[in-house]
Amino acid sequence: MDCRLKKQKDFDLIFKKGRRLYSSRLTLCYISADSLKVGYAVGKKHGGSVKRNRIKRILRESFRSFMPFIRQNFFFVFIPKLKDEYDFNAIKEEMRFLLKKGGFFKETDNAEISER
Repeated sequence: MDCRLKKQKDFDLIFKKGRRLYSSRLTLCYISADSLKVGYAVGKKHGGSVKRNRIKRILRESFRSFMPFIRQNFFFVFIPKLKDEYDFNAIKEEMRFLLKKGGFFKETDNAEISER
């Protein structure tokens, strides 16, 4: 299932009309939609293309672990905040925090989500 957010008009819509949730390492922008799509916005302030692509790979893999538990009717854009290190486990915990804070998880056993 390809759930990537690709079109610039979708990103613009989320940034303009979407809501935001904040944590210490990530910002989550979201809007209600008819399907689940996710995008990642990593600005040039984070470094060169190699570093930006590494950050996007970490974000994609973190979200992939939560996909089976996410309700299917939102567009998401994750924006990392500038930090010196981008640790996979720390970003995954921040993503879990934001998704839980926004109530995006399906009604399942929370212990199963926390184990992932």
